[in-house]
Amino acid sequence: MGDRLRVWAPAATRVEVVHGPDADRRTPMESGSGGWWSLDWDRVGTDASGATRYAFALDGGDPRPDPRSLSQPGGVHAPSRRLDLTAYRWGDEDWAGQPLEGSSVYELHVGTFTPAGTLDAAIERLDHLVDLGVTTVELMPLAAFPGVHGWGYDGVALYAVHEPYGGARALQRFVDAAHCLGLAVWLDVVYNHLGPSGNYLGQFGPYFTERYHTPWGAAVNLDGPGSDEVRAFLLDNVRMWLTDFHLDGLRLDAVHELHDGRALTLLEEVAALADEVAQATGVPRTVVAESDRNDPGTVAPRGAGSGGLGLAGQWADDVHHALHVALTGETDGYYADFDDPSALPRALGGLPFFHDGTYSTFRGRVHGRPVDPAETPSWRFVASLQTHDQVGNRAVGDRLAQLAGRDRAAVGAALLLTAPFTPMLFMGEEWGAGTPWQYFTDHQEPELAEAIRAGRRREFASHGWGREVPDPQDPATLEASRLDWSEPQAPGHAELLAWHRTLLSLRRDHPGLVASPGDVPCRVLREGGGDVLRVERGVYLVLANLGDQERQTALPHDDHVEHAQLAGWGRTTVRGDGTALLGPASVLVLAAGAGGGPPAAADGGVDAG
Repeated sequence: MGDRLRVWAPAATRVEVVHGPDADRRTPMESGSGGWWSLDWDRVGTDASGATRYAFALDGGDPRPDPRSLSQPGGVHAPSRRLDLTAYRWGDEDWAGQPLEGSSVYELHVGTFTPAGTLDAAIERLDHLVDLGVTTVELMPLAAFPGVHGWGYDGVALYAVHEPYGGARALQRFVDAAHCLGLAVWLDVVYNHLGPSGNYLGQFGPYFTERYHTPWGAAVNLDGPGSDEVRAFLLDNVRMWLTDFHLDGLRLDAVHELHDGRALTLLEEVAALADEVAQATGVPRTVVAESDRNDPGTVAPRGAGSGGLGLAGQWADDVHHALHVALTGETDGYYADFDDPSALPRALGGLPFFHDGTYSTFRGRVHGRPVDPAETPSWRFVASLQTHDQVGNRAVGDRLAQLAGRDRAAVGAALLLTAPFTPMLFMGEEWGAGTPWQYFTDHQEPELAEAIRAGRRREFASHGWGREVPDPQDPATLEASRLDWSEPQAPGHAELLAWHRTLLSLRRDHPGLVASPGDVPCRVLREGGGDVLRVERGVYLVLANLGDQERQTALPHDDHVEHAQLAGWGRTTVRGDGTALLGPASVLVLAAGAGGGPPAAADGGVDAG
């Protein structure tokens, strides 16, 4: 922890520590070089509970929490509490890590994953994830945010774990427990903006700039005057998560809103830091970006002249959009382009970007850049049927199983989990949760709460949802979004849960089933007017009927080859005449011996090999 308390406040002419049993003492700090101020910790003392609580006052102003606070027990407006992260005794010394290749991810919101909504309560459900067969838990943001409940994307104390979830010690216990069960843990972090309530960073230094703007306000200052310390603030945060909390990876929120004009970008520095920690510890560290740019350079190797950022992976929203349109028929907004008959075959063939230099009607311009599967394997792209964004940003938070029905959700699961991308499930998806997942907040300022309510109503009014949009501030909205853990054992839900277990097991046991198109030839065809999807990847064949009528399709013809059924959902039959019958909303996963014949003629095919 160090013997001195330090804070960066370059514009201040006087910095005091506010402390004491009644938080009524102000002790001047010593000015150092580069705008840093410091004070011996033994001069701060403790409060009535024996804890060291403190705040900073700049030029005689009101007390403000430490920008690098590790604990905010009273919330984001209250004094900070000193905490020694190195005091935790880890039990994961045998943990070897989980690389991105071969991973399957489970996105989890701590506050609604269990009735208690804490990290310790989530530990009690880790066995469920082990039995499911995922390799990695991705926690939605934990940085301290205003109020008790929220999504976490309005965090303002980036170094402090949200206290209602259990704080820093609970996160250390969670990661330790996950590692001991063989699960990796990623954390979703937000570096492109801070929330509006409790954001005191701008009072300490030039953390923000008006030269760039994001949808959430002023951008973080990454390349202007004073940005060296701003970048150090973020990079030190990355190092803390990866070392002091033993996290296996980070998901970086909306990196297209990190406005960085430097030759060496922050994202490259984050990738290099993750590699440095991995080399020092012998445990892989994964950094995955959410990016709207459709640019394979995000995961291309970094270095002089390469043009790549060197991150391990990135989200592939185009895969989600293509699957969503095929399963639900929705074509509003950005879904419109994905009604193209070639969108789903491209995605299932392992090409993550439908817009790879093509015209996007939603954006009104050309978008994206092609991916060469021979250079960039498909597992570098994280794909999903559902995410917190795609569910929670719907008007009423309805999930895929509620929109399209359980059978279509099962077909979608098969298409995703037999695709070559790194798959991600959103909590409850594996059993077709009947609970929605809605947008909820807990802002204490009445004007901010009302602004959020009004904004949500305006956002959806044009779609006819204005009166039905749940109030984000209503506790009932939060309660409706909690998972119901009686459902996984209930009829219908239990079968879908078993189906996901089967598919995840197939991914592990049959690596050729999910091989990248650069490694194994792949063809994806549409038959029966587009209702039947046919994915041929090496010796593996996935047949799915998205329609409402029974369909017949031919199997690859070879008198000396039999097709073994690996998995099936719905009413399906493999017949002795070399055909398969697929009932409505059904899917078959087959494996053939070597020497299978050419694919049957079909319309709408895409060759990804």
